[in-house]
Amino acid sequence: MKPAVLEQHQIGIYFSAVLLGLLIAVAVPWAHELEAAIDTAIATLLYVMFLQLPLGDLRHSFADRHFLLALGVSNFVVVPVLVLILALVLLPDIAVLWLGVLMVLLTPCIDYVVAFTHIAGGNTRGLLAATPLLLLAQMLLLPVYLGLFLGSSAAEIVQPEPFARAFLWFIAVPFALAALTQFLAPRNATVGRVTQMLGWLPVPMTALLLVIVIGAVGPRLGPAASVIGQAVPVYIAFAVTAPFIGFAVSRLFGLETGAARAVIFSTSTRNSLVVLPLAFAVPDSGPLVAAVIVTQTLVELASEVVYVRWVPRLAPHVV
Repeated sequence: MKPAVLEQHQIGIYFSAVLLGLLIAVAVPWAHELEAAIDTAIATLLYVMFLQLPLGDLRHSFADRHFLLALGVSNFVVVPVLVLILALVLLPDIAVLWLGVLMVLLTPCIDYVVAFTHIAGGNTRGLLAATPLLLLAQMLLLPVYLGLFLGSSAAEIVQPEPFARAFLWFIAVPFALAALTQFLAPRNATVGRVTQMLGWLPVPMTALLLVIVIGAVGPRLGPAASVIGQAVPVYIAFAVTAPFIGFAVSRLFGLETGAARAVIFSTSTRNSLVVLPLAFAVPDSGPLVAAVIVTQTLVELASEVVYVRWVPRLAPHVV
């Protein structure tokens, strides 16, 4: 079996991982202790994903400035406006709900969005190359948006240290290790073989991360269901609306079909797994904020099943 076989079946694998995570959350008394493994799992996943990108040719991936601008405008200009409108219309005035919803919906996905974009025939190479820029931008802008939308209370909730730590461990270190591995692979037979073996890992690591996250946060979903459930209408409304925003921005920038589909998926898919460590760092309410964020993951994965079939019809020939 080749890695491509895993990619062909990854939707089923991810849903199986979610079900396994929920089973662990219900049946394993110490499931919440899986929280300690989340950071390591995220860093490992990003390392093996960066390893799939030809880092030596990275500069060519940044040559398409229209694509990068479209990603930036869609994710960091238009989406925040949409999120604020949805929150004002659909969310009750509960601080923990607002914080969780804003943290997840204001941050574009940098992990499994690549896999779903690939299934739909999008420009995965360009999207993967943009990953460091997307994470850096959201780490810098999320505190700004939280301050604008939540007011002075955000300063007490959001501290700069977790954001700096997230960029260091989730982007800088995995990226540097991937670059070092690619440099050594053609010069050392052992490193070369290990690099080939690591090509199998993106799908299994994503599934493992889903198991860990759902297992760790799942025990909190039940007791807080009445609160968390109030975020679901926002997540559904976002899932329905965001693809059209990505499509409109891609048309505005005149992107070709593959790039347009990548922008649509990036606009519609959020960074729930990577912002979880930031949620757990919130004083007092961290676990509840994390539960609000994980609920978005469950809604989003169901949406991705629709996207992979619908986005190619939405953007068949975008020029």
